[in-house]
Amino acid sequence: MAARNVKGADLGKLITVRGIVTRVSEVKPLLLVNAYTCDVCGSETFQDISHKQFTPIADCQNENECKKNGIRGSLHMQTRACRFSPFQEVKIQEMADQVPVGHIPRSMTVHVNGSLTRQMSPGDVVHLGGIFLPIPYTGYQAIRAGLLTDTYLEAHHIHQLKKQYTEMEVTPAIEQALLDLRSDPGVYQKLAQSIAPEIYGHTDIKKALLLLLVGGVTKTMGDGMKIRGDLNVCLMGDPGVAKSQLLKYISKVAPRGVYTTGKGSSGVGLTAAVMRDPVTDEMVLEGGALVLADNGICCIDEFDKMEETDRTAIHEVMEQQTISISKAGISTTLNARTSILAAANPLYGRYNPKVSPVENINLPAALLSRFDLLFLILDKPSRDEDERLAQHVTHVHMYNAPPELEFETIDPLLVRHYIAGARQRRPTVPPDVSNYVVESYVRLRKQSKDEEEQKKSHSYTSARTLLGVLRLAQALARLRYSDEVEHGDVDEALRLMEVSKESLYDDGDKSAERDRSDVSQIYRLIKDMMNDKRRGGKSKRKPKRRMGKGPGGERDMDVDSDEESNEEMSMVDIRARVLASGYTEAHLMTCILEYEQLDVWMRVANGSKLTFIAEDY
Repeated sequence: MAARNVKGADLGKLITVRGIVTRVSEVKPLLLVNAYTCDVCGSETFQDISHKQFTPIADCQNENECKKNGIRGSLHMQTRACRFSPFQEVKIQEMADQVPVGHIPRSMTVHVNGSLTRQMSPGDVVHLGGIFLPIPYTGYQAIRAGLLTDTYLEAHHIHQLKKQYTEMEVTPAIEQALLDLRSDPGVYQKLAQSIAPEIYGHTDIKKALLLLLVGGVTKTMGDGMKIRGDLNVCLMGDPGVAKSQLLKYISKVAPRGVYTTGKGSSGVGLTAAVMRDPVTDEMVLEGGALVLADNGICCIDEFDKMEETDRTAIHEVMEQQTISISKAGISTTLNARTSILAAANPLYGRYNPKVSPVENINLPAALLSRFDLLFLILDKPSRDEDERLAQHVTHVHMYNAPPELEFETIDPLLVRHYIAGARQRRPTVPPDVSNYVVESYVRLRKQSKDEEEQKKSHSYTSARTLLGVLRLAQALARLRYSDEVEHGDVDEALRLMEVSKESLYDDGDKSAERDRSDVSQIYRLIKDMMNDKRRGGKSKRKPKRRMGKGPGGERDMDVDSDEESNEEMSMVDIRARVLASGYTEAHLMTCILEYEQLDVWMRVANGSKLTFIAEDY
């Protein structure tokens, strides 16, 4: 039940209350049995304590010695023989869905004893079973309160609703379903489509959000330096492209998800505030939204409407993942190992194509470089897309469920279990992939420089971009439950970075519309594989295979290896790369057949290899 439904009739009864933990006190020892020693006869006396206040015994209770001789005041307390129990005071608040219209959430004090202490932390959603009891006010408050009493819940059972990834219980049925998912080559596509299936389209954004949930690998160096593995994503776009809905969904799916808005939160509310503890009357730190989302995801909506001074509080969290505080005599560093998912609108409410992208985005470069992915979502009219979107939305309104989809969605609980398993992997980057990443980064820097000269630049390519590519590639390797990053992972990471700015390019800037189709993109992927192979076999091969260079290092196309010529590629490799990039088997076959009819390539060796016919493809 909700905190506001607990009435006077429930006093002394066993009840269960649902709520979110807002404050947890330190664990203090609670005195249960007090022990005394007599100075005269040396006997020990014990006193059971059941109330908040007690009167110490002053006279020795030994019948044979002290009582007979009438000796008084010889007892003194002996802490070593006393019995203590751990005690913690917790404050819980009603959930947002339990609060009636126009009311503010109510809170309740909970007393936790013994082994139940240290099981809750701020931000947890819990079911608490216990006895609802009255407690008289003490001290100065008692004079003011008169006959009134305070109430509290004596907790006997704690049930966590949103468990951490590490604490999730796996049943045999879930284990079997996870094994089936792992063996599925299109698992990346399936999981991405299962994120918010009610929202139409935005496939690439859903893929990015899936990688955000998985995250990269956080590394700690020998000297204590940390390199973050959590991804940060910013969704910027026109109003009405379902940004806030995606944020809400992610904050529900993540085990620790905090949702906040830019205008409704200050810098102190996001980081930490110094408050006076009502129980001990000393200054304590109260964690903000970013601290509550530690090891989780913090979703910040209306990011562009935040005050500039408040936004700078996020800079340290996004790169160093800590919050440093020096105020009110408290100097400390708090952990905030959180991924940040931000949603913002362009400067003029809608994207203005007549102004440069930098002016539209209107966020400082220091902040933009900290986002691994910045999606610019423009709402462009297109007859087919608009018709499909309208049909999807009206169907959801009529039947309260998404329309029959071409694909089968995965249950959110199973998605969470799959992500929990993936997060335990720590993939590494092999040397050949490392060289490929270096080449890609150098190319990105050159491209960024050219764009700056043409005044088309909208993002800043720095060393953080390189780290972003590595983090995305590691997250993709984790999704495959692999311990090594492959070429396909790096390609997909670069594709996501490219796609995130895709909606910026005007129709004039775009190449022919057909060029953006799945078939053309698969063709370009296969072409790149062949170019890599010709440049010296940088695409992944088994060590025993011969690379595409002659013995003297010359690129001689007539030199054939025993296994595979330089002009031929194995269909197994092509299929693995294409499926890893999020396309289906059907897309691959359509592409191969179309370009076979155009005499660009042909299949040889009973369809197990592909060879290019045209030299200038």
